[in-house]
Amino acid sequence: MMNTTKAAKIFKALSHPNRLELYLEIAGNQESNFEPGEECLITDIIGALNIGAPTISHHLKELSNADLITTERRGKFLVARANRSTLLEVIQLLGIDR
Repeated sequence: MMNTTKAAKIFKALSHPNRLELYLEIAGNQESNFEPGEECLITDIIGALNIGAPTISHHLKELSNADLITTERRGKFLVARANRSTLLEVIQLLGIDR
């Protein structure tokens, strides 16, 4: 079971509206537009958010530090993937799966 310190870090990361929107875009694009387990190109979602690149970079770092996403540079592109194990831990902590 997830400890409360880790849970607080996750909820803090998601408490910012732009970070929450970015996380939902990454998770949503990963689910609907790509094969299961595939990543999301950040360039594919930047236009939808109306946020500058430096701000996006900061939010991605915060989401990554909270273990909500993983990012990887592929040439000039940045790809992100929602961390399913963290999401499943949050669901378990909140009792949603019962």
